[in-house]
Amino acid sequence: MAEPVPAGAAMRIDKFLWYSRLAKTRSFAQEVAAARHLRIDGRVIEKASASVRVGDTLTFPLHGRVRVIRVLALPVRRGPAPEARSCYADLAELKNVSQEGAGD
Repeated sequence: MAEPVPAGAAMRIDKFLWYSRLAKTRSFAQEVAAARHLRIDGRVIEKASASVRVGDTLTFPLHGRVRVIRVLALPVRRGPAPEARSCYADLAELKNVSQEGAGD
């Protein structure tokens, strides 16, 4: 597994989405940012060159649903899917899991 980028570092949002396998192509990630469909910590992003850092929360539409993720690490490459998934936490999935457990 590749070493993560240092915590204080930043990465372009399009590169992060592509490296973490949330976008199939980097050009698609650029289109999402340019179309103003992406938010970092609630702030609308207009350019693919916007910086993302560890701890940021990203909100964007993907495959017919809104994804809300927290950045856990900045990947250094577009590696295998398990490596990519370790760079973020899907907050919507965490919310669903906690709601299912609350009914017990």
